Amino acid sequence: MGTFSRRAALTAAAGTTAALALGGPAAATETGTLLPTGRQYRVTSGKQTLVVAEVGAELRSWTVDGHAVLAGHPDTGMGDSHMGKILLPWSDRIAGGKYRFDGTDYETPITEHWSGCAIHGLAAFLPWTPVKQGGNRLRLGAVLYPQYGYPFLLEFQTEYVLEKAGLRVTLTATNAGDRPAPFGSGYHPYFKTAPRIEDAKLTVAASTYLINDDNGIPVGRAAVTGTVNDFRTPALIGPAKLDLAYTDLIRTSAESTLAELETPDGHKIQLWADAKHKYLLVYSDDYAEGRPARQAIAIEPVTGPGNSFNSGENLIVLNPGETFRSSWGVRTNSL
Repeated sequence: MGTFSRRAALTAAAGTTAALALGGPAAATETGTLLPTGRQYRVTSGKQTLVVAEVGAELRSWTVDGHAVLAGHPDTGMGDSHMGKILLPWSDRIAGGKYRFDGTDYETPITEHWSGCAIHGLAAFLPWTPVKQGGNRLRLGAVLYPQYGYPFLLEFQTEYVLEKAGLRVTLTATNAGDRPAPFGSGYHPYFKTAPRIEDAKLTVAASTYLINDDNGIPVGRAAVTGTVNDFRTPALIGPAKLDLAYTDLIRTSAESTLAELETPDGHKIQLWADAKHKYLLVYSDDYAEGRPARQAIAIEPVTGPGNSFNSGENLIVLNPGETFRSSWGVRTNSL
């Protein structure tokens, strides 16, 4: 999240995909070539095919009846802008990479140099390995070991399930250490709007958005009423450059639609997220690296706002042995 936070370096390497097809007997095909995205895990159910990468548990591809729902990148490149990545143990930014927790000051590596911030956590480039696989689902796990700036031990699992209505994603995070840990989570899917984002219609069920300073750190909030950021009713994205955190989300049920995207070809997706997700980040992909800009939109369900490690706003504290669980998903009219 953030105008220039998308300026991640791209790495390209030639190679052949190492694939694991799920649904029948597990069979990993190894080529001996290491890929920047690691192994590729494929899940198929009816008209749906999902590909998740080992690195960052990345949502690389989701097709429904041949239609590409997600915007992705080749498995031979690292990708930019945290495309499809999981965001743990925080999403968005920590100002200056510094925070104070439980009476102790910590400093994490700066990963976004224009803002001088640490962005999107520490799990986006971890290897995630299969815990459970078969049929219409894939569960991956990873361990975040204590490190400088974040000396806490966490175990993660994320499960992707292809349901009749679409994709369901569930996260569990357990504090496996001996001290409380600050925590937040999010996901960074990009949805295709090509060929022109301007012609896509967006709906966001939120009444408030956050106001950021020049470094992308929240400094206030404003009502969407009467502003160009009001998408409570479907509206063309047009020339709008969106890079916003929406909150005060309007829920009518446990899995009610929080954001809807409709493209000119008639395809429509609806994103829902449970009540653990208090914010939706929306980014119109204006600063894509190595690919055409504004042909996708990121709609990111997250638990907390930027800089929550300092502000304390919706910061989650995981006590030793405690497990956090959350779910979100996407429905599509292609099913």
